[in-house]
Amino acid sequence: MTKNEKPKLAMYWSSSCGGCEVSVLNIHEKILTVDEVFDIAFFPCIADFKTKDVEAYPDGHITVCLWNGAIRNSENEEMAHLLRKKSTFMVAFGSCAYEGCIPALSNLTSKEATFNTVYKDNPTIDNPEGIIPLTSVQVPEGELTIPEFYNTVKSLDQVVDVDYYLPGCPPEPEQIWAVLQVIVGALLEGAPLPPKGSIVGASNVAVCEGCEREKSEKAIDRFYRPYEIVPEPDVCLLEQGLVCMGLATRGGCGALCPSVGIGCRGCYGPMPGVEDQGAKMLSAIASVISAGHESMEEAELEERIQTVVDTIADPAGTFYRFSMAHSLLQRAKVNGSNGKGEAA
Repeated sequence: MTKNEKPKLAMYWSSSCGGCEVSVLNIHEKILTVDEVFDIAFFPCIADFKTKDVEAYPDGHITVCLWNGAIRNSENEEMAHLLRKKSTFMVAFGSCAYEGCIPALSNLTSKEATFNTVYKDNPTIDNPEGIIPLTSVQVPEGELTIPEFYNTVKSLDQVVDVDYYLPGCPPEPEQIWAVLQVIVGALLEGAPLPPKGSIVGASNVAVCEGCEREKSEKAIDRFYRPYEIVPEPDVCLLEQGLVCMGLATRGGCGALCPSVGIGCRGCYGPMPGVEDQGAKMLSAIASVISAGHESMEEAELEERIQTVVDTIADPAGTFYRFSMAHSLLQRAKVNGSNGKGEAA
């Protein structure tokens, strides 16, 4: 990039819901500053860009690529490699790119089971012949191809090298603006960049630290789903039996969900130094369960504890809602498979 040349910005949407694109618009009038500072090099959600346009760029032509979405299929992976090659800075933008997020919950099952649910066993599907998508089909006009659907969902950094991470589902506007400012400041003003691999726009303390709800000693004898109770407005949600991942989740969002009576879901990922967010939360839950007393027989105590645990609906989906791909589990073994279509 020459001295008078504007930096180039790209944003790509792979396996995700599309909320990350919308979140960029939430920086409001600052979007005009982004347009002033950057040339848009690739942003297929808002303009008619083609893959061939990116292929024609010299390597490193794109200054910063905001990549959102997990790696679900072969097209996602091919685009990740292409944009990594063409970009100076690759940012894992949002929870799907950072940790796999909701798409990676399919790692609890298999590609075949997913296809059966979507195309065969779904009560709203009219598919009497049980047709499922194929990567290649011959038709009179020639061969039709679609991307290969992978058995295992991966995070962006499990496929390509990532410079920075911006967590959130989606990231908050001030975080987005902060990341762009950091990179532009380094390029145009010589300001120092954060160390490569940094999580930018988030804090190093738990969500609980930014939550204003009153906290005391926790002793929980059952858990509730959100629709089952109306929580007290000023009391810690976990103390009221609502699963709140704030204990195990990196802060920076301002505890937005707990502030409106919804337990933290964990979208900012694990705390610094924590390898597995779900395991950290399971440990925290185990320490606050109140069931019986130490004079009880061990078998009865275990039964009572299990009764409390059984009130947690969908533990895997609750504790690994955002972090399955990055967890120690990564995926479940299904019918003897290791998740890669190979025998375990």
